[in-house]
Amino acid sequence: MKQETFLPDDYRPAEDEPFMNDLQTEYFRRKLLAWKADLLDESRDTIEGLKDQTRSIPDIADRASEETDRALELRTRDRQRKLVAKIDAALRRIHEGEYGYCEDTGEPISLKRLDARPIATLSLEAQERHERRERVHRDD
Repeated sequence: MKQETFLPDDYRPAEDEPFMNDLQTEYFRRKLLAWKADLLDESRDTIEGLKDQTRSIPDIADRASEETDRALELRTRDRQRKLVAKIDAALRRIHEGEYGYCEDTGEPISLKRLDARPIATLSLEAQERHERRERVHRDD
Protein backbone atom coordinates (compact mmCIF):
# COMPACT_ATOMS: atom_id res chain seq x y z
CA MET A 1 0.00 0.00 0.00
CA LYS A 2 1.32 3.39 -1.00
CA GLN A 3 2.05 5.90 1.76
CA GLU A 4 -0.12 9.03 1.68
CA THR A 5 1.60 12.03 0.12
CA PHE A 6 1.75 15.27 2.12
CA LEU A 7 0.06 17.97 0.08
CA PRO A 8 0.30 21.62 1.14
CA ASP A 9 -3.09 23.39 1.25
CA ASP A 10 -1.99 25.98 -1.30
CA TYR A 11 -0.46 23.48 -3.75
CA ARG A 12 -1.27 23.89 -7.46
CA PRO A 13 0.30 21.69 -10.16
CA ALA A 14 2.93 23.55 -12.19
CA GLU A 15 4.28 22.95 -15.67
CA ASP A 16 7.90 23.19 -14.42
CA GLU A 17 7.69 20.04 -12.28
CA PRO A 18 7.78 16.43 -13.50
CA PHE A 19 4.42 15.44 -15.02
CA MET A 20 2.19 13.39 -12.71
CA ASN A 21 4.68 13.34 -9.88
CA ASP A 22 3.40 12.29 -6.45
CA LEU A 23 2.16 15.80 -5.57
CA GLN A 24 0.23 16.22 -8.81
CA THR A 25 -1.26 12.76 -8.55
CA GLU A 26 -2.35 13.37 -4.95
CA TYR A 27 -3.74 16.81 -5.88
CA PHE A 28 -5.97 15.33 -8.60
CA ARG A 29 -6.94 12.32 -6.46
CA ARG A 30 -8.16 14.62 -3.70
CA LYS A 31 -9.91 16.90 -6.19
CA LEU A 32 -11.77 13.93 -7.68
CA LEU A 33 -12.70 12.52 -4.26
CA ALA A 34 -14.05 15.91 -3.10
CA TRP A 35 -16.07 16.29 -6.32
CA LYS A 36 -17.52 12.81 -5.89
CA ALA A 37 -18.41 13.48 -2.25
CA ASP A 38 -20.22 16.70 -3.26
CA LEU A 39 -22.21 14.88 -5.93
CA LEU A 40 -23.18 12.09 -3.53
CA ASP A 41 -24.25 14.64 -0.90
CA GLU A 42 -26.45 16.38 -3.46
CA SER A 43 -27.99 13.03 -4.40
CA ARG A 44 -28.79 12.27 -0.77
CA ASP A 45 -30.39 15.71 -0.43
CA THR A 46 -32.49 15.05 -3.54
CA ILE A 47 -33.68 11.70 -2.21
CA GLU A 48 -34.65 13.29 1.09
CA GLY A 49 -36.41 16.11 -0.77
CA LEU A 50 -38.35 13.69 -2.94
CA LYS A 51 -39.46 11.74 0.13
CA ASP A 52 -40.73 14.94 1.71
CA GLN A 53 -42.60 15.96 -1.46
CA THR A 54 -44.86 12.93 -1.65
CA ARG A 55 -47.85 14.99 -0.64
CA SER A 56 -51.01 15.25 -2.72
CA ILE A 57 -51.48 18.57 -4.51
CA PRO A 58 -55.11 19.22 -5.46
CA ASP A 59 -54.48 21.93 -8.08
CA ILE A 60 -53.66 20.36 -11.47
CA ALA A 61 -51.39 23.23 -12.58
CA ASP A 62 -49.42 23.12 -9.32
CA ARG A 63 -49.13 19.34 -9.55
CA ALA A 64 -47.90 19.55 -13.16
CA SER A 65 -45.35 22.18 -12.19
CA GLU A 66 -44.08 20.06 -9.32
CA GLU A 67 -43.88 16.97 -11.56
CA THR A 68 -41.86 18.96 -14.11
CA ASP A 69 -39.50 20.15 -11.38
CA ARG A 70 -39.13 16.61 -10.08
CA ALA A 71 -38.42 15.24 -13.57
CA LEU A 72 -35.77 17.91 -14.13
CA GLU A 73 -34.17 17.12 -10.77
CA LEU A 74 -34.11 13.40 -11.56
CA ARG A 75 -32.57 14.06 -14.98
CA THR A 76 -29.88 16.17 -13.32
CA ARG A 77 -29.18 13.41 -10.80
CA ASP A 78 -28.92 10.87 -13.63
CA ARG A 79 -26.29 13.03 -15.31
CA GLN A 80 -24.46 13.27 -12.00
CA ARG A 81 -24.65 9.48 -11.57
CA LYS A 82 -22.86 9.12 -14.91
CA LEU A 83 -20.35 11.73 -13.78
CA VAL A 84 -19.63 9.72 -10.61
CA ALA A 85 -18.84 6.72 -12.83
CA LYS A 86 -16.36 8.87 -14.80
CA ILE A 87 -14.81 10.09 -11.55
CA ASP A 88 -14.43 6.48 -10.41
CA ALA A 89 -12.75 5.65 -13.74
CA ALA A 90 -10.35 8.59 -13.27
CA LEU A 91 -9.53 7.41 -9.74
CA ARG A 92 -8.87 3.94 -11.15
CA ARG A 93 -6.49 5.46 -13.74
CA ILE A 94 -4.67 7.27 -10.92
CA HIS A 95 -4.31 3.99 -9.04
CA GLU A 96 -3.01 2.26 -12.19
CA GLY A 97 -0.60 5.11 -13.03
CA GLU A 98 -2.36 5.99 -16.29
CA TYR A 99 -4.01 9.24 -15.18
CA GLY A 100 -3.21 12.41 -17.09
CA TYR A 101 -2.28 10.76 -20.37
CA CYS A 102 -4.35 10.95 -23.55
CA GLU A 103 -6.11 7.70 -24.46
CA ASP A 104 -5.55 8.36 -28.18
CA THR A 105 -1.98 9.62 -28.32
CA GLY A 106 -0.46 8.62 -24.99
CA GLU A 107 0.79 12.19 -24.63
CA PRO A 108 0.32 14.13 -21.38
CA ILE A 109 -2.95 16.07 -21.06
CA SER A 110 -2.25 19.68 -20.11
CA LEU A 111 -2.43 20.48 -16.41
CA LYS A 112 -4.81 23.37 -17.14
CA ARG A 113 -7.21 20.99 -18.87
CA LEU A 114 -6.98 18.44 -16.05
CA ASP A 115 -7.53 21.15 -13.45
CA ALA A 116 -10.63 22.37 -15.30
CA ARG A 117 -11.90 18.86 -16.15
CA PRO A 118 -10.19 16.26 -13.96
CA ILE A 119 -12.06 13.41 -15.67
CA ALA A 120 -10.58 14.27 -19.09
CA THR A 121 -9.25 11.26 -21.00
CA LEU A 122 -8.18 13.08 -24.16
CA SER A 123 -5.80 15.96 -24.78
CA LEU A 124 -7.41 19.12 -26.09
CA GLU A 125 -6.21 18.38 -29.63
CA ALA A 126 -7.47 14.79 -29.55
CA GLN A 127 -10.81 15.97 -28.10
CA GLU A 128 -11.20 18.51 -30.92
CA ARG A 129 -10.43 15.82 -33.54
CA HIS A 130 -12.96 13.52 -31.87
CA GLU A 131 -15.65 16.23 -31.91
CA ARG A 132 -14.95 17.08 -35.57
CA ARG A 133 -15.35 13.41 -36.52
CA GLU A 134 -18.61 13.24 -34.55
CA ARG A 135 -19.95 16.30 -36.38
CA VAL A 136 -19.01 14.85 -39.77
CA HIS A 137 -20.68 11.51 -39.01
CA ARG A 138 -23.72 13.19 -37.49
CA ASP A 139 -24.20 15.29 -40.63
CA ASP A 140 -24.23 12.15 -42.85
